Amino acid sequence: MAITNKIANQRREENCIAITSERKYYHAGTSFIKRSLRPSEWQVSPVKGTIHVPRQNNERLLNEAATLRFVRQHTSIPVPRVYCCFEDDQAVILVTEYVEGVGMNDLNVSQRKIVQVELERHIKELHGLRSSVVGGPSGILILPYRATLKTLKDDWNLKPSDHEEYVFCHNDLSQQNIIVDPQSLKIKAIIDWEYAGFFPEFFDMRIFERIGPSAAMDGEEDDSTKLVEFLQAQSVHIIL
Repeated sequence: MAITNKIANQRREENCIAITSERKYYHAGTSFIKRSLRPSEWQVSPVKGTIHVPRQNNERLLNEAATLRFVRQHTSIPVPRVYCCFEDDQAVILVTEYVEGVGMNDLNVSQRKIVQVELERHIKELHGLRSSVVGGPSGILILPYRATLKTLKDDWNLKPSDHEEYVFCHNDLSQQNIIVDPQSLKIKAIIDWEYAGFFPEFFDMRIFERIGPSAAMDGEEDDSTKLVEFLQAQSVHIIL
């Protein structure tokens, strides 16, 4: 029987630090573990009273594992080391290095400005990685969260470009995903790469410039329709 998120957290096991409507999170020693919820664990929304079915739940973790390895191999950007990633009983388990520090969002305004100078260098290096194919290094195309609010389509068949015009984007670069040494203010790790991949540069919304969600807030341009329209324009329609 499906339960609410509140009840799930009340029942969580040893070393489980949090449960969301899509994930279980664990911290054990030097390891950090993310596990997708199995269908038997899907939860009931207390507001809607319906079961929340996570989209591309396993695929996103597989993409994150491939991305962490890819970024670590091809850049100097600090990311957690991947210990292992595997599938078990309809779930994907990603085990990475646990990185000590605080979120950029926990710093004061002047401290965040110092961190942003380093962050801009990492973004420039990331965008220096190029491809003619849209999608992640896993071979899976994961839309940024804000774009999923505009379409129910997850299976995209996109034609490649004739040149390497797409840059590597994090696509969820909020301040809480930037782990900082609170003393030196150096970035220790950039985390949560589930939505990452090669896309037009405008996909990589600069949400790290403020505290808030990975979607447009009041007064910001909502580009989610533009993202979906780009994908629709690049789609290959197969005629049977």
